[in-house]
Amino acid sequence: MDVKELNREGLSREYAVTIPATELDAQMNGQLEELAANVRMKGFRPGKVPLALLRKQYGRQIMGDVIQKSVTESSQKLLSDEGIRPAGQPSIEVTKFEEGGDLEYKIAIDVMPEIPEKDFGTLKLERPTLKDADLDQEVEATLKRLAESNTAFEPRGKTAQAKSGDQVLIDFVGRIGGEAFEGGAADDYELTLGSGAFIPGFEDQLIGKKTGAKTDVTVSFPENYGAKELAGKEAVFEVTVKEVRAPKPVDVDDAFATQFGASDLENLKQMIRDQLSRDFGGVSRGRLKRKLLDALDDLYDFELPARMLENEAKDVARQLTPQEEHSHDHDHDHDHDHDHDHDHDHAHEAKEPEVTEEHRKLAERRVRLGLVLAEIGQKNAITVSDEEVNRLIMQEARRFPGQEQQFLDYVRQNPQYAAQFRAPLFEDKVVDYLLERAEITDKPVSKDELMSDPDEDGEG
Repeated sequence: MDVKELNREGLSREYAVTIPATELDAQMNGQLEELAANVRMKGFRPGKVPLALLRKQYGRQIMGDVIQKSVTESSQKLLSDEGIRPAGQPSIEVTKFEEGGDLEYKIAIDVMPEIPEKDFGTLKLERPTLKDADLDQEVEATLKRLAESNTAFEPRGKTAQAKSGDQVLIDFVGRIGGEAFEGGAADDYELTLGSGAFIPGFEDQLIGKKTGAKTDVTVSFPENYGAKELAGKEAVFEVTVKEVRAPKPVDVDDAFATQFGASDLENLKQMIRDQLSRDFGGVSRGRLKRKLLDALDDLYDFELPARMLENEAKDVARQLTPQEEHSHDHDHDHDHDHDHDHDHDHAHEAKEPEVTEEHRKLAERRVRLGLVLAEIGQKNAITVSDEEVNRLIMQEARRFPGQEQQFLDYVRQNPQYAAQFRAPLFEDKVVDYLLERAEITDKPVSKDELMSDPDEDGEG
C-alpha cells in the first residue's frame, strides 16, 4: 500500500492510496481457492474445478468483494498509522481501477479536535420546578376531567327541550343531492350536544328539540374534510330524537376513586399527583438539560471539523425549510435525532435549500455539543449496554399496538435505524454525569412558566 498526503489544512486531511495489482490478485486467488474447495460444478469432481473457469464465472463478483475489503482494511490501517481519531465517517472515492491494474482511491477525513478539559463543578444551573400550589390545581383539574369523562346521563321529561351539555339518543340518515351516502346513517346514536363530535352546525340545530321530534338538519362538510368525496358539499340529515337526557352529576368520592384502581379518594389524588410530578419532572429536566447545553456551548471554544460542519449545516437547512415543515424544529437539546429515518426524497428531487448564517450557527452548536458530549463520555468510560438499547426498542414497539412484531423485525433488519436508539441513551447518561457535578439551584415556577417555549422567554 502506497500513501501520499494531498492536503493537511486545519482538521482536514486528504490522502491518495494505491493498492498494488499484485496484492489484489493475491486476495482474488485466495478467494478463488476457497471457492474451489466448496463449489460444485457439472463435469468436475468437488475441489477440482479449474481456477481459470471460476475466475471467468465469478471473477467480477469476487473482485468487487476484494476491492471493498481492500479499501476498508487499508483505510483503517492508514488512520492507525497516522494516529488519526476520525471525526465522522471518511469520504472515499475510487479514482482508478482496471482489471489487472493497481487500485487507486482518495480518502478525505476530518480529525477530532483537541477538546480541553474543564471543571464541571464551576457550572451553575437553575432548575425550574412546578410550584406546589400549581401542582395542587393540576390535581384538582385532572379529577374534574375524570369526572366529566365519566358523566352518566338520565332521561329528561318528554316535554323537556334539549340544551347544550345534554345527550340526545338519535336515529339519522344523511343525503347529498337527495342521495344517501356511505357512513351518513346510524340508529341509537348517543350524541352530547356541544361536544363538537359532529360536523359544525349539526349539534346546534338539535338544541331545543324534544323527545320524539323529527327534524331536518342542513350542514356543509368542511373543505378539508377527510373524505374528499364529501368535502365542501351540503348535506341534509333526517334526524329523529328518540330521547333527551340530562347529565347526572358525578360524586367525586371514595366510590368514584375505586373505578381507577385506587383504594379511596385520597389514594386517587396521590396517584394523580405522583403521575403529574413525573410528567412535570420530565419537563423540568428537559429545561435543565437545555440550560446545561447552553452552558457547555459557552464553556467550550475549539476548531470544528469543516466537513462535519458543512454536512450538519446542509442537514439543518433541509430540516428548517418550510416544505419540510420543520421551520420551528430547532433541536435545542441536541438529541442526535436528526430525522435521518424520515423520507426526504421529495427534498432531494427539488433544489437543495440554501445554507444561511442561521443554519451554520445552529450547525456549529450541534457539532460542538456532539463532540463535547462524546469526548466526556469516552474519557469517563460512559457506555450504553445492549440490554438498555433493547429495553428502549421494546418500549418504542409498544407505541404500535398490534404491530409490535413488524416494528421489531424492521429494527432487526435495519441496524442503522437500531443504532439511533443508542445515541439518546448515551447522551442522557453523559448529561446525568454532568448534572451530578454541577451546582444546581431549584426555582419554583408556575405551570405557564415551566411549559413556555425557551425561545419565547429570552432563554434561547
